[in-house]
Amino acid sequence: MSDGFSGLDPLNVLTSRQRSGIGPILDEVRLAQGWTWQLPVLLHESSWLRLMRVSLSQLCRHVPPDGREDAPELVYFRSLIAEGMDALDAEQVCWAEFGMEDCQRALRRFWEGENQIAYGWTMRRYLGLVSRYRQCVESGVPTLPMLVLAQQGSREHHQLFWVTDSTPTMRHTCA
Repeated sequence: MSDGFSGLDPLNVLTSRQRSGIGPILDEVRLAQGWTWQLPVLLHESSWLRLMRVSLSQLCRHVPPDGREDAPELVYFRSLIAEGMDALDAEQVCWAEFGMEDCQRALRRFWEGENQIAYGWTMRRYLGLVSRYRQCVESGVPTLPMLVLAQQGSREHHQLFWVTDSTPTMRHTCA
């Protein structure tokens, strides 16, 4: 399972040793006493054939999400536009709410970051991972997120896959 890359088996790119190491980590998730930020997340750097295990609490440190577009000033501005307000009026409302300097700073950070490569790893995707992981754990479905990191300097996005007992390759390593 993935966040939009159906039909791919994310474990095909792993070495047999890496695949066999996933079973015990999935067992750890299965035996967890409930939701915790210490649950494991897998990070796969395909260019280095490296598979790292980090705790969910450390994921932001290893792969910081891009939160520029989620600045409160910009979120509020977009919500006013979505409600049908004119862009100039929405900008003035935001200035009154947050202050002109803060609004301009948020917009400047957003545009300055457009040239930076964030590999599609946004705050929204990070929070989606956390939310789905929590749902799986709380519903008793042992699931392990694996983030396949885009090659450095590429325009590709990081790909998020969900490894379960029913992931095609795991049927052989978890049985």
